[in-house]
Amino acid sequence: MQIREHAEATPDKPAVIMHPSGTTVTFGELEARANRLAHHFRQAGLVEGDTVAMLMENNEHFHVVMWAARRSGLYYVPINTHLTAAEAAYIIDNSNAKAIVGSAALRKTLEGLGSELPRGLPELLIITEGTSAEGVSGDLDGWQRYPECVAQHPDTAIPDEIEGDLLQYSSGTTGRPKGIKRELPHLTPAEAPGLMTMMVSFWMEPDSVYLSPAPLYHTAPSVWSMTVQAAGYTTVVMEKFDPESALDAIQRYGVTHGQFVPVMFTRMLKVPESVRNSYDVSSLKRVIHAAAPCPVEIKKQMIDWWGPIIDEYYASSEAHGSTLISAEDWLAHPGSVGKPMAGTLHICDEDGNELPPGEAGEIFFEGGLPFEYLNDPEKTAKARNDRGWATVGDIGYVDEEGFLYLTDRRHHMIISGGVNIYPQEAENMLVTHPKVLDAAVFGVPDDEMGQRVHGVVQTVKPADATAEFAAELIEWLRDRLAHYKCPRSITFEAQLPRTDTGKLYKQELIKKYS
Repeated sequence: MQIREHAEATPDKPAVIMHPSGTTVTFGELEARANRLAHHFRQAGLVEGDTVAMLMENNEHFHVVMWAARRSGLYYVPINTHLTAAEAAYIIDNSNAKAIVGSAALRKTLEGLGSELPRGLPELLIITEGTSAEGVSGDLDGWQRYPECVAQHPDTAIPDEIEGDLLQYSSGTTGRPKGIKRELPHLTPAEAPGLMTMMVSFWMEPDSVYLSPAPLYHTAPSVWSMTVQAAGYTTVVMEKFDPESALDAIQRYGVTHGQFVPVMFTRMLKVPESVRNSYDVSSLKRVIHAAAPCPVEIKKQMIDWWGPIIDEYYASSEAHGSTLISAEDWLAHPGSVGKPMAGTLHICDEDGNELPPGEAGEIFFEGGLPFEYLNDPEKTAKARNDRGWATVGDIGYVDEEGFLYLTDRRHHMIISGGVNIYPQEAENMLVTHPKVLDAAVFGVPDDEMGQRVHGVVQTVKPADATAEFAAELIEWLRDRLAHYKCPRSITFEAQLPRTDTGKLYKQELIKKYS
């Protein structure tokens, strides 16, 4: 993957357009900035296999940092901007990051990192201005200010370019984020395989414009947008998703392709019809969605609006396998996520036996990309069966034609607005409250978000089970965890359903509150 050839051939073509600000970075500028930062990484002593952590909102510097790290042989870790300093520090420490690049828009989080990192802050700390940091100083004691800190470096390539990679973090069943790490290819960027680039080139055309409406700290937006740039296409990055603003971006920039999550479809459909119809979306040629099951009715309405151009894929951060379904095939198989695109699909029961069509079981893929969970060999081993097939714990079935349908996602994982939320982290925190004896957190249906987070609590004293305490408990939890992980509502039960071995039987609660 590389952008150099496009920087040389079409230096003035926009590589990134931020929306709605309109801030533009051309391919020539992206190449030069990435080179300068790569030189700075080398000057700081970063070598192949080291890690750079990123705490940035969607801004014009995000891709510069990723490209600089990638061509320097580094792992780069984009961190969820909603995490608290303690939560972000866990990822920084777990990944053994040798550098942090942060944004002034997240100054408060950056200031809190030092006291949360057991080994202290890394030596290389860089802070950029932020798109949402009006009135917030970019100066932070001990942090180098970007782009001033790289101004003295050449805009040409470092002499020892080597391919790096994304180091993704995905929560585990314990609620602690798990790093998904792959061996680096130990090749130059020019030699490294570009399978995604080939796929995007097949999907798109020379004058295509790609819309990236989601936060770039998520895996798919970061990977897809870089792949689009490597193929020479313009990426329009929304600074923050807003349904009408997305329609404005499509019309304003003649967007031809894009990637969405289902909640974005829901929110766009809720824009008054007269407003929706005032925007020209006829430039759209193909869009794709993933991250969460899309309600069948929502997708039908979107196809009625945009036409049969909405494709869908199913995959994971682990890249253990994937499926793809076109809009045309989906209309014939509503609710399906398609047929295998990478890897051979197997549906297995609890004993590892393959199941026939129509029977739901755990989804395994054979032949996907190898991966490991960083610093967790036990979890890595549990992700594979004795035949080497890999799973992330999703449940589904195939029909007689081989189309896959999802029936559950990673057991009790909550998917709200396309974001994966593991409830045990909130449960573990809730039971530390002095008035809480037991807690269960799970997803309940939500028309807009797909699911919303709900909590059920057993109090130490029955008299504490009041609406006032529920509100107090939600605020208490929001002070300790990222808000999206916290229940939006809490109810009380005299006794939570646990087995004699202590296992919480959530299905009974889910059925009651859904």
